[in-house]
Amino acid sequence: MARSYALESFELDFFDRAPISYRIDVRIPVSPARAWAELTRQHTLDWCKAITSIEFTAPAPYGVGTTRTAKLARGLATLHEEFFSWTADPDTGRYHNAFRVRDASVPGIRRFGELTEISPAEVGSRLVWAFALELPSSARAVTAFSAPTASSVFKTV
Repeated sequence: MARSYALESFELDFFDRAPISYRIDVRIPVSPARAWAELTRQHTLDWCKAITSIEFTAPAPYGVGTTRTAKLARGLATLHEEFFSWTADPDTGRYHNAFRVRDASVPGIRRFGELTEISPAEVGSRLVWAFALELPSSARAVTAFSAPTASSVFKTV
C-alpha cells in the first residue's frame, strides 16, 4: 500500500482565506442540471488532462460525507477526498458542493480542497470552481503543488 500523508481539516471560509487559491468563474452553454450531473457523476472530469481518474468511493446518492479518490496525471498524486458541504436545488437551478482532501500520497500539503457552485445564467449556467491550498512554510518551494505548477495544471481545466 502506498504511503499516505494526513491533511488538516477546514471549513468553507478557507476558500476565502487560503494562502494559495485559484478561482475559475465561467459561463457554460448547458443547463445547471446538466452541468451538475457532469461534475457529480462517477468518473467525472475524464476530459481533464491533469486527472487520471476520479472515483466516488461512497454509494449514491451523494452528499455530505461522500468520499472520492482522485488520481492526478502521470502518478503525480493520489488524493482521498470527503465532501463536507453539498446542496442541490433543482427547482432554482442552484448547486453547490465542497470537499477537503483527507490524505494525499505526497508530503508537503497542509490543507487542500475544492468548491463548486453552479447557478443559472442568462444563457446556460455560471460555474464557479475554487481551489484552496495551504502548504507548510518549509514546503512552499519544493512541492508539486507550488504556484507555477498548479497554475499550469489549472489552465488545462
